[in-house]
Amino acid sequence: MIKKIVYLLIAIIIPVACQPRSAEPGYIVQVSLGGWHSPDYTADQLVARIDSVRRLIPVEKVIIGWSLDKDIYREVGAYLHANGIRMLLWLPVFAETEEVCDNVPAVDLWGEVPANYDLAAGEGFRFNCPSDPRNAPGVVALYDRSFSDCGFDGVFLDRIRTQSFVSGVSGVLSCGCPVCAARFAAEGVDLAAVKAAWEADGDRFLSVTGYAPETGFCFADSLASAFFRAKGHIVSGAVAAVADSLRSRGLEIGMDLYAPFMAPFVGQDYAILSRHADFIKPMLYRMTFAPAGMGFEYDLLRKAIPGASGYPDFVMDVDFLESQLAAMESCPCAKYPGIEINWRADIAPTTPEYVTESLAAILRHHYSGAVLSWNIMEAPDAHIACLK
Repeated sequence: MIKKIVYLLIAIIIPVACQPRSAEPGYIVQVSLGGWHSPDYTADQLVARIDSVRRLIPVEKVIIGWSLDKDIYREVGAYLHANGIRMLLWLPVFAETEEVCDNVPAVDLWGEVPANYDLAAGEGFRFNCPSDPRNAPGVVALYDRSFSDCGFDGVFLDRIRTQSFVSGVSGVLSCGCPVCAARFAAEGVDLAAVKAAWEADGDRFLSVTGYAPETGFCFADSLASAFFRAKGHIVSGAVAAVADSLRSRGLEIGMDLYAPFMAPFVGQDYAILSRHADFIKPMLYRMTFAPAGMGFEYDLLRKAIPGASGYPDFVMDVDFLESQLAAMESCPCAKYPGIEINWRADIAPTTPEYVTESLAAILRHHYSGAVLSWNIMEAPDAHIACLK
């Protein structure tokens, strides 16, 4: 009789135990300290907030930066490591480093510095040349000089692009300095010919014949297509060199990326970047009316080139989000799409329903988790509690 009961229990327990479990999402949270000087929060405030978040949702990593105050990182890092959480430095590469590095700004094809975008103090979005030999190595040197002894487990690379349509066409037709011109020439693209084509055809130079999530926009002009393909190789190749250099120091590498449909305009080639990252964070912001917001950037594109044809009327709904999630499926690294959980009426009017809707789409693609963007210190509790 006892044997029969045991066999019966085994017959019940084993099939249940062998059922595949639904993987829980992993969360990465971002902590913005403000600019390089005078951090916006104390270490005690940061630890208290992260601790309250950690008790609501499982936190795998914290991205924090980019103040030069080493004591904050050491104190916060001690707390994080005691709780099995990795700490990554939030490090800008091609923008926001003017105060701490000797930078050479990017210029457009006419030799002018594209206009920047002053969202907040410390975030001017003025971009530097990706090819000048002083720029990218200077960022690595900055890490070695100011952050290597703070206990970081990795680095999260931000501003790894050129300017966008925030500066109009000037922003995306860059960088046109002599160093970049030589790089483009090596890719088979003559920047003088690109400039001449734009001046001759105007907006029509950037017309497209279609769009598919897997392949992006198809440019009607083969020279425009070649320009953006080469731009992706140049900018992303420079980012890859920074990532590889930092990885040689034993650091995990994360990358902040534009949504796939806009990434080629700013020089981000997913195929290249994902091979040099441990994880990518595509900024799939549907309710952000500021740089990197998907609808915001696309509206700027259409306003900048009203005479260009072929650009669809995208609606920033769940179906469009799904298309962008599908576009990155072939990337070989981990994927943690970014969901904005900050709230601000004029820039990010998010809701708990929006946050959970976005996360559900991410989970349908079986990605590793999500990055809760872009400052956990300013996110409403309701936007976090809904993720439990």
